[in-house]
Amino acid sequence: MDSAGFSMRLWPPSLSTRLMLVERMTKNLSTPSILSMKYGLWSKEEAEEDAKQIEALAFDSANQHFDKETDGDGSSAVQLYAKVSSKLMLEAIKRGPRTKEFAEGIVPEKVKASGEATIFDISKGRRDFVSAEEASELLKPLSEPGNNYKRICFSNRSFGVDAAKIAAPILSSLKDQLTEVDLSDFIAGRQEDEALEVIAIFSSALDAYDLRYLDLSNNALGEKGIRAFGALLKSQKNLEELYLMNDGISKEAAQAVCELIPSTDKLRILHFHNNMTGDEGALAISELDFRCSCTRIGSEGGVALSQALGKCRNLMKLDLRDNMFGLEAGIALSKLISIFSGLTEIYLSYLNLEDEGSIALSNALKESAPSLEVLEMDGNDITAIAAPALAACIATKQLLTTLKLAENELKDEGAILIAKALKDGHGQLTEVDMSTNAIRRSGARCLAQAVVSKPGFKVLNINGNFISDEGIDEVKDIFKNSLHVLGPLDDNDPEGEDYDEEADEGADNENELETRLKGLDIKQEE
Repeated sequence: MDSAGFSMRLWPPSLSTRLMLVERMTKNLSTPSILSMKYGLWSKEEAEEDAKQIEALAFDSANQHFDKETDGDGSSAVQLYAKVSSKLMLEAIKRGPRTKEFAEGIVPEKVKASGEATIFDISKGRRDFVSAEEASELLKPLSEPGNNYKRICFSNRSFGVDAAKIAAPILSSLKDQLTEVDLSDFIAGRQEDEALEVIAIFSSALDAYDLRYLDLSNNALGEKGIRAFGALLKSQKNLEELYLMNDGISKEAAQAVCELIPSTDKLRILHFHNNMTGDEGALAISELDFRCSCTRIGSEGGVALSQALGKCRNLMKLDLRDNMFGLEAGIALSKLISIFSGLTEIYLSYLNLEDEGSIALSNALKESAPSLEVLEMDGNDITAIAAPALAACIATKQLLTTLKLAENELKDEGAILIAKALKDGHGQLTEVDMSTNAIRRSGARCLAQAVVSKPGFKVLNINGNFISDEGIDEVKDIFKNSLHVLGPLDDNDPEGEDYDEEADEGADNENELETRLKGLDIKQEE
């Protein structure tokens, strides 16, 4: 054979390579990690099923790209294959595991509960691209005369232009009855131009709908995507709930959101977490009259956002996790907490509050939110100095079900005060997380004694502390009749020394294609 005429083609991948990628993603989804602690851990079976669906979507997307290449070795298709796989895997992780209680076939779910609207839901079918023919069959129930659908969910299915053109007239015909629309994760694996055209088609079809609920999460919208939804967003006058989670919302996209959404007193919930909003974006969003976690908001944006929240007196859930608020923003928020009398859940983890900010918020919460059920303040550098204020607040929250104070430095002194606050009452408490707080034997014993007799208690997490072997035995003895509610203790360090984990990576490179794919990690694109 003439070696001069030989060229290596990287696409399509072999079956063994595709299976290798599925195996790698299955392992990523089903292996405990920091992400699984936050979003949930897949069972091996569910992880493998989702991994196969993700790989199939990525392969289809890359194959379409390769078919359009006039010349090339397929390297760009390989890059797209890896990129789409990584993106879809991250989206799946942040969506979290869900129980598969449906058949393999695509069957719309119709749920009619007494006194509630009928739901049309296709999210529980196979996760794949929807063709025009499939869309016509899939959406047929929406065209039936006399149907009473009030809510539609197209999540977890990927619509192309042809399928969108089938859906558009059907949706337009339901203008007078739909009040809730879920379009989260409905363009997965599509190229940007096609995705934006699909969004514009759906936006036009839903224009002038009078919606109370709209979910556009997990679509990597960015500013272009937000503006492609312009017709829909501009027409909403009575929107109560808007979800834009994990949508790549930069400061420009946040400004577009503010520009397009009519100011309304009816907006109660704006879920905005896992974006890249920053201070300037927060300033824009604060002009809207709420989940807003993982948005890279710093102190200035945090202060503005905290002040803007003063207009939202009917908030029931407030999620500001994973931002860089700092002390100043924490104090600004504490001055407004008292107006949220109906607050049932508050998530304030990883905000750099430190003791002073935590004390201010604890004092404010003590005098408000009597029905609070969830309190999370993980990772705020809280020490025993703030423990008295925090304990006093907790003592007044008798409806509390979940308390999370992990990754602070409360030590024994703080843990004992928290335990005393929980010991009396708190009959609905189900979960306490005091992991990684430099707690030793006394603090662990007091926490165990405080919760062991709670009737519906499910889990005490005191892992990652400095509990002696004798202390571990003591805690296990306290829970001798209910060891299942005591969380794992494998990261406990009896010697009181810090323990750093290092992830082991690397595998043998079998060929150039597999080398590229072996670099696939769970990471969010910047």
